[in-house]
Amino acid sequence: MKRATLRPDDLLPVHSVPPPWPGREVRLDGTVTYVRDTPATASGAEPALYVHGLGGSSQNWTDLAYLLTDHLDGQAIDLPGFGRSEPGRRYTVPAFADRVIRWIEHSDRGPVHLFGNSLGGAISVHVAGVRPDLVRSLTLISPALPFLDFRRSLQGRMLPLLAIPRGERLAAWQLARVAPEVMAQQVMEASVADLSRICDQRREEALEEIRVRHEAAHHAAAYVRTFRGLVSSFLRSYLPGSGSLWRLAGTVGAPTLVVGGRADRLVDVRVAPQTARVVPDSRLLMLDGVGHVAQLEVPRLVARAVLGLLAETGDTAERSDMAG
Repeated sequence: MKRATLRPDDLLPVHSVPPPWPGREVRLDGTVTYVRDTPATASGAEPALYVHGLGGSSQNWTDLAYLLTDHLDGQAIDLPGFGRSEPGRRYTVPAFADRVIRWIEHSDRGPVHLFGNSLGGAISVHVAGVRPDLVRSLTLISPALPFLDFRRSLQGRMLPLLAIPRGERLAAWQLARVAPEVMAQQVMEASVADLSRICDQRREEALEEIRVRHEAAHHAAAYVRTFRGLVSSFLRSYLPGSGSLWRLAGTVGAPTLVVGGRADRLVDVRVAPQTARVVPDSRLLMLDGVGHVAQLEVPRLVARAVLGLLAETGDTAERSDMAG
């Protein structure tokens, strides 16, 4: 493990607040996966794939994908049951990883620079561990790798639902009682340390995403079942056998950037450093005063660290910048 390198800010595009990237529905293995494309603005850019976290969507990557368009040709997917994708059959980390693998194979863009936030980080570790041929580099932002002290997560309040048969029904009832405006504010407060960093446009977009979720009959079940699957993966990781995410992390061969926020309220703040210690070729960036979604809260800092990773690992666009 070593410290992440931050490339100069002037290598990034000027400050802008782009709208969400255009999306499209793709039928894959019988169900619809929603994909947003962030086309590269320079020749020689390499493919990137962005994977969101629990309760998130492809829209969470709008700013970071924009900042990297001189270097990466980006796509962001909505996982099954989230955003605008149709529900899946299973909501476990391996099942989500299978969908990401199928998408990379279907799009014929691999190997990709793979990005994952929270649950998406756990999924991305699984993908990089079992299919190293599909991953050029790995960027993990507050990855939800296993920890057992749920007092260190606001999500710990959901644990009682997992013990209730069909707990998703109770969750749906509770969610229906909360106005979308209140829910959007609660999500922001849980995920972001400094709300002043989130502009009005992003707040309105987050509210619209919440409204879309409320209209989807499957949303509550997908959320609870995914949380149950994530907790199960946590428990398996501390038992003998091949299902441990920590063991998989130790096999990752791709050069990896791990970003953590010291004000994260959803994933134990000790997880990001532990991830960087376990992944063999890793770089760590810990950010003071930043919460669970650094790519939303401080996208330029994250982008500078990504450029540092690309510079170290031979990205062609970055090499051109350095030569110039």
